[in-house]
Amino acid sequence: MSRARHSLRALLDDPRVPDQVRESLAADFQQVELMLNKLDQGQLHIAVFGRVSVGKSALLNALLGHEEFRTSPLHGETRDARAAAWREVDAGGLYLIDTPGIDEIDGETRERLAHEVAGRADLVLFVCDGDLTQSELAALRRLRAHQRPLLLVLNKADRYTREELVLLEQTLAERVADILPAGHIVTAAAKPGERLYLQIDAEGNEHELRRRPPVDIALLRERLWTIMAGEGQTLAAVNAGLVAGELADQVGARLVEVKREVADKLVRGYCVTKGLLVAINPVPVTDLFAAIAVDVGMIVHLSRLHESPLTRAEAGSLVRTIAMQMALLMGTVWGVHLLSSLLKTTSFGLSTVLTASAQGAVAYYSSYVIGLAANRYFAQGRSWGVGGPKRMVQEILDDLDRDSILAEARSEIAARLRNAV
Repeated sequence: MSRARHSLRALLDDPRVPDQVRESLAADFQQVELMLNKLDQGQLHIAVFGRVSVGKSALLNALLGHEEFRTSPLHGETRDARAAAWREVDAGGLYLIDTPGIDEIDGETRERLAHEVAGRADLVLFVCDGDLTQSELAALRRLRAHQRPLLLVLNKADRYTREELVLLEQTLAERVADILPAGHIVTAAAKPGERLYLQIDAEGNEHELRRRPPVDIALLRERLWTIMAGEGQTLAAVNAGLVAGELADQVGARLVEVKREVADKLVRGYCVTKGLLVAINPVPVTDLFAAIAVDVGMIVHLSRLHESPLTRAEAGSLVRTIAMQMALLMGTVWGVHLLSSLLKTTSFGLSTVLTASAQGAVAYYSSYVIGLAANRYFAQGRSWGVGGPKRMVQEILDDLDRDSILAEARSEIAARLRNAV
C-alpha cells in the first residue's frame, strides 16, 4: 500500500512534467489525486457495469438494503455515476458505484463515463441478464485488457427455471473462458418480478394473488465478503499501481508529443530566419556560408530541448554530417540554390523579390530537413539508428512533400520581403 501511495505522489509531484502537459491531462491528474485520497482514507470502490436495464441499480440497492439508487422500467435512468457507502460491510470505507448503461442510442458520453468509472474501480461487477451480446463481450474484454478485477453477475436469475439457469451458466462460462478465470460467475435476483400465486381460503375458494419473491443475492454477497476480507486492501493497492502506470504512460506519450510540437515550431522559426537571411544577403554564394550559423543555433536549441546539450562546435559537426548526406541525395536542389544566388545580383524590383524568395525557400527547405534529422537523432538518444545518417536523411526526404514545403516557404519569405521594401 505504501508503495502505491509513493508511486501516485511521485507522479503528481514530478517537476519534469511541463505545465502544458499537466493541463492537457488535468482530468487524469485529478483522478490520481482522488485515488491517492482514497488510499489515505482506506476506501475500496466496487462499480457495476453493463447494458441498460440489466438491473445494475437494483443490484446495488439490494446489497445496501435500501433504495439508494434510482431504478426504472425506462431505458437510461442512470445518467451519471453515483456512489454510496456499504456500511453493512465496513464503517464507511467501502463504496458501491452505479454507472450508466453502455448501450444508449445517444449516450456516447454516458458510455465513456461508465468506462472511466469502471476503470478506476478496485472491483467491477459486470452485470448481465442473459447470454452475452457481442457488445457486452467487447466491453468485458476491454475491461480485462486494463487488468481490472472482474465478477460476472447474472442478474434476474428468477426468470429462469433451474434447468435453464444451469444451461445458461455453462454457456456464459464458455463465452468468457478466455476472459475470466473459472468461478468468477455468480447469479442474483436483485428485484424479482411479480408472480401469480393461487391461494385457497378456508372455504376452499381459489384466489389469484400477485406477489414478488424475496431478493436473492446471497451468492454475490458471500463472494464479495470473501474478496473484501482476503484481498480488499491488495485490490486497492494493485488498482492504484495500474492507474499510476497508465497515467505515467499517458504523460510520457504527451511529453513526446509536446516535444514534437515545440521542436517543429522551433525548426520552422529557424527555417524562416535562414530563408530571409539568404534572400536578403546581397552577396552571392557567400550567404550560404553565413546561414550555417543559423543551422548551428537551431541544433544547439534542439539539443537543449531534448536535455542533451551540445556545444556550438559539436552542433556544427552535426550540421556538416547531415548536410553532406543532403548534398549526396539532393544535388539538383543545391544546383538550383546556387543558380538563384547568382540570379539575385542581376535582377531588380519584383523579379529580385521572386528570385530571392526562391533562393530563400530552398534554404528554408534544406534547414527544415536538417532540423528534422537532428530532432530524430536526439529523440533516439543521439543515435542515427540502423543505416546511419544517410538512411535517416533519405527516409525524411521520402516522407516530405518538397513542392508544398517550398511553395509555403516561398510565399512566406516573399511576403516578408515585400513588407521590408
